[in-house]
Amino acid sequence: MLKLTILSILLLFAVPQLQAAGGQEGLGQGLVNPGFHDKPAWFKNSFLDLQEDLQEAAEEDKRVILYFHQDGCPYCAKLLNENFSIKAIVDKTQEAFQLVAINIWGDREVTGLSGEATTEKAFAASMKVMYTPTMLFLNEQGRRVLRINGYYAPHRFMAALDYVAGREERKLSFRDYLARIQPVASTGKLHRESNYLQSPMDLRRPTGTDRPLLVLMEMKQCPPCDELHQEILPQSALQESLQGFDVALVDIWSGEELITPDGKRMKATKWAESLGIQYAPSMLFFDGSGREVFRSEAYLRSFHTHAVIDYVGSGSYRDQPNFQRFVQARADEMRARGEVVDLMK
Repeated sequence: MLKLTILSILLLFAVPQLQAAGGQEGLGQGLVNPGFHDKPAWFKNSFLDLQEDLQEAAEEDKRVILYFHQDGCPYCAKLLNENFSIKAIVDKTQEAFQLVAINIWGDREVTGLSGEATTEKAFAASMKVMYTPTMLFLNEQGRRVLRINGYYAPHRFMAALDYVAGREERKLSFRDYLARIQPVASTGKLHRESNYLQSPMDLRRPTGTDRPLLVLMEMKQCPPCDELHQEILPQSALQESLQGFDVALVDIWSGEELITPDGKRMKATKWAESLGIQYAPSMLFFDGSGREVFRSEAYLRSFHTHAVIDYVGSGSYRDQPNFQRFVQARADEMRARGEVVDLMK
């Protein structure tokens, strides 16, 4: 009996060490593990019974944020290390929300929003999580009121917190809310290149072509749009990848009329609204038939911007529905060729 007790105690201390070691396995040099062990202590220590989490949050007049992450995700690390090091963001999050972390590759049991038993990775797949971090903001009934796909810079992330905490979704869309509250320094112009499709825009795909279409959803007051066009897209490797696309730049606030890929005639701002565009720049990809096949709607640096373009341009989205697996394989291939992979370059 004594031996059994001692063995139990040893196992109790050994298991966390094994889990911590396993969590770091396979991470590339210079990457950090933003998973369970590194998240702030004030995150909710949830048993992942989401109905129970919603009830407990409502009792405190709070809402729930589901934070989807993965080990080795640099944008998750940026969110945790930068956004959640800002006192105003931490105070607002703790005051108005309970934040539940879910690993998109995890095997922990989850009781879903409808009471179904599943796992972290299956639940993430059912929520169509393609980027990390992804954050789902839920109201008291468990309905999604805002979704953030990817990393948001602190000022925009704070706006998202204020929007949901203030129940502003009852009055206006997040897109309209941002337009109302967020004057920011930028060039104040659109970066429509001469080789882009020009106005009046007809985005229907020509008959008999498989050439994909990339639509850049942007606006004039948009520092990330400036960064995309001034620092990222001019790179020679990206320019080469873009040769396989027709490219159109659409001002999401423009009243200019265009013809959408599916043949509808409408104003640009109405089209952006119908597509649920809430972040600029967003990149929408359409195949040769005019069907949307993928989109990116978050802040990305060069590596991931190039990965998104290659994911569609190479046709890999047809065979590999999981973008994260494509990114991992692409990075491995680059390292095998002796190339330096800098995820935040």
